[in-house]
Amino acid sequence: MDMGSDQIDSFAIAGELSKPQGTPQKSIVGTIINAVPPAYSEADYLTALQSLLPTGRVWPRDPNSTQVSVLSGLVPSIARHNVAANNLLIDAFPATTYQLLAEWEATLGLPDPCAGEYPNLLTRRSQVLARFCGVGGQSISYIIAYASALGFPITITQYAPARIGACRVGQPVNSQDWAFAWTVNAGVTNVQKSHIGYSYAGQPIQSFGNEILECAIKEIAPAHTIVNFSYKTS
Repeated sequence: MDMGSDQIDSFAIAGELSKPQGTPQKSIVGTIINAVPPAYSEADYLTALQSLLPTGRVWPRDPNSTQVSVLSGLVPSIARHNVAANNLLIDAFPATTYQLLAEWEATLGLPDPCAGEYPNLLTRRSQVLARFCGVGGQSISYIIAYASALGFPITITQYAPARIGACRVGQPVNSQDWAFAWTVNAGVTNVQKSHIGYSYAGQPIQSFGNEILECAIKEIAPAHTIVNFSYKTS
């Protein structure tokens, strides 16, 4: 099976989007996100609210007054909205989304059975990223990039039927059916680790297994082919 070697630029863009915060990131439209959004403290918002009040003896600014205590109870909510608004641009991209992850999944037809019964945050985000950037293809480079977006480094082996004059001693004598077979080579057990800022309480520190890889590859494998999986023994 000739799977070609076309390049998938969308996965390269996804790699740019998944860089750590603080590194200038190139968005899909080519804009450099380098500006720092304003971040105001609760004290800043308390001062702002007090500045909107009338002046006079019945509008005290004394920190121990009842009025200031009431305002102090309101500003934490405003400050949280400020943080959420600042994170919206980061949250809007599939490689870094958290609050909008469920919306991304609904848009892309996820979660699917490949993720298992209780997928962790990184697994869900990886599936969103792979599905979002997976514009479709049957080439080796596309399938490798798709698996990489899911967090699985792989290689692919292709086969060909045995032909007189082309085979050497010791090579397998493949039948015509082997023209439609290919093998995904991966590690014996894939390990996905939790990361600070990308994981949440209750999520396993590490997860193991290749079920997601096999399920996802079978979903995108050309229909006329047979895909096999080979795992390293050491």
